[in-house]
Amino acid sequence: MRFYRQKSRVIGVILSPLLFWLVIGSGFGSSFRSSGSDQHYLQYFYPGSLLMIVLFTSIFTMMSVIEDRDRGFLSSVLVAPVSRSAIVMGKVLGGTTLSAAQGLVFLVFAPAVGAHFSVEGVLIDVVSVFLMAFSLTALGFALAWRMESAQAFHAVVNLFLIPLWILSGALFPVNGASGWIRWVMRFNPLTYGLDALRSALYPASATSNLFSVGTSLAILAIFTAAIFALAFMMVNRRTTQPAA
Repeated sequence: MRFYRQKSRVIGVILSPLLFWLVIGSGFGSSFRSSGSDQHYLQYFYPGSLLMIVLFTSIFTMMSVIEDRDRGFLSSVLVAPVSRSAIVMGKVLGGTTLSAAQGLVFLVFAPAVGAHFSVEGVLIDVVSVFLMAFSLTALGFALAWRMESAQAFHAVVNLFLIPLWILSGALFPVNGASGWIRWVMRFNPLTYGLDALRSALYPASATSNLFSVGTSLAILAIFTAAIFALAFMMVNRRTTQPAA
């Protein structure tokens, strides 16, 4: 409710990736095709733009953790007779709902890039977006839990999370990257989420993906569970909140 009351945030989350998709996709279209790909760059960059929506919404929604702590609301929640796991799950699921819903809304542009839709494909899209949203929200929660200010949170986002998106295959394929970048991209769990998403949207080009859809989703699910466990352990470890 707090997110949707701030109309500028909603507009920014949707329009920024849309603008990136149209401008960058159109600008790099000819260069991407000249590299031997039969896809226009608008088609290739489309799943990456969707991930951008999920990432920005997931991460910045967790800034509310810092705001709640500064206002004293988080301290009240922590002393309430509920388990810490319920607190983490509630907060993470709230952010996941926002980011996954907005990411799935962006799928209305899929027919414009010739994306394939089937019952199986839509199911894969939903699972991929949900897992990426959940893992990124849990990661945002873990980062925000340790941050003392919104400024510090923004610095970490710019330093760590934007490269995480860039090196997921959102802007360029893994196989076309240089040696060490290729290995970094292979260790990036978001790479496999995008891999599964592309397989569902463009089944004809699925042979160029790193792994099968099942394997990619399994890797992403393991990462999601590990990040949520990390967030849960951090909440259990810290029993006092810093003074506002």
